[in-house]
Amino acid sequence: MPESFTQPADLAGWLAYLEKLHPKSIAMGLERVNQVKQRLQLDPDFTIITVAGTNGKGSTCAMLESMLLAAGYRVGCYTSPHLLDYNERVRVDCVEASDEELCRAFAAVEARRGDIPLTYFEFGTLAAVWHFCHQNIQVAVLEVGLGGRLDAVNAFDTDCAIITSIDLDHMEYLGNSRESIGFEKAGVYRHNVPALCGDSVPPPTVPQHAAAIGADYRQIGQGFGFQQRTTDWDFWSESERIEQLPLPVLAGSFQLNNAACAVTALCVLHQRLPVTQQAMRLGLQAVVLAGRFQTVQESPKIILDVAHNPQAARGLAENLHQTPCSGRTLAVFAMLSDKDIGGVIAALGDEIDAWFVAGIDAPRGTSCEELAGYLSEVEIFTHPNIAQALAQACRAASENDRIVAFGSFYTVADVLRALAAPIHA
Repeated sequence: MPESFTQPADLAGWLAYLEKLHPKSIAMGLERVNQVKQRLQLDPDFTIITVAGTNGKGSTCAMLESMLLAAGYRVGCYTSPHLLDYNERVRVDCVEASDEELCRAFAAVEARRGDIPLTYFEFGTLAAVWHFCHQNIQVAVLEVGLGGRLDAVNAFDTDCAIITSIDLDHMEYLGNSRESIGFEKAGVYRHNVPALCGDSVPPPTVPQHAAAIGADYRQIGQGFGFQQRTTDWDFWSESERIEQLPLPVLAGSFQLNNAACAVTALCVLHQRLPVTQQAMRLGLQAVVLAGRFQTVQESPKIILDVAHNPQAARGLAENLHQTPCSGRTLAVFAMLSDKDIGGVIAALGDEIDAWFVAGIDAPRGTSCEELAGYLSEVEIFTHPNIAQALAQACRAASENDRIVAFGSFYTVADVLRALAAPIHA
């Protein structure tokens, strides 16, 4: 810790401090994290489930957290990014860490960091695991931030590693092909440890890497899977079958891939963490996850989805198509500039009748004018910010219309903030 360091007085101060520690917001590599981890003597004795993937990580983490809690375990869950408050990232038994708890964890990391520069995510990951170690948890569900092989979460050895899906995203860090991205994500696998893949057609680099390191690899549709019916579904694996599980509360047929991964993880960890079928059923019915096809208002109906890449946009399009409304679908749309904007628009174009596009006030934010340039032959309204786009969409919506806000975590967060305050004309 620098001699001139003055400890921040509150959580906001700590978060501002963390943003300035490293010259880059993202710096791949585990050397710095491992050094500070050793100084902190972070050697968790609880079970760890690691979740990587392009989409579906948050959903899978939430399902695991809910089922383990229903089984009576003390569960830590670390996810990112957050929507409104940083506290959302660090939970014990589905309860967010308090400001005071996070400040203590940050202070502990800072006291051992010395002159090692950590990124915001690296610092937060170490603090989350430190917090879990002081909360007497029995199992932690850790969501990978970006990729897998060089992500800070991967500094902690896992007892079961999951890859949910693999698609093109974060290509400036992970490579510009599914093969390179798959290899990076497969870096969370470990020798002789259950290694699950919820992508039914993964790039060959995933099973190849699993085989090369001797991981216990299981792929959906082969080692495990599901059979869907109208009101429930059956889980199957090479060793067991669980019938009539409730459909996940989270919408979308793709959520069954995530649910099957979560159930498989509990099955392979059964000797260490027994979970009854009844606990699985209760947990799947109790899952809550903000910003995933979430209806937050009925009049006009407003749906939120953080879909920010083509794969997620295709899932959102499927959900919209399967839940048609009698009126129009109006989009409140904003994205970051380093995402595949054209791909997201193409995936959703047939489901949207009018676009209310907005800029994002963030370092990688795209202006409303630039977003509008991707759209043609459609009804477009541009706005400098998301709150104004939402306000006009609400004014334009008739009784039978619906509004869907998507494109980024920033988009969903700003809509939630706008809904919490009066919407002015």
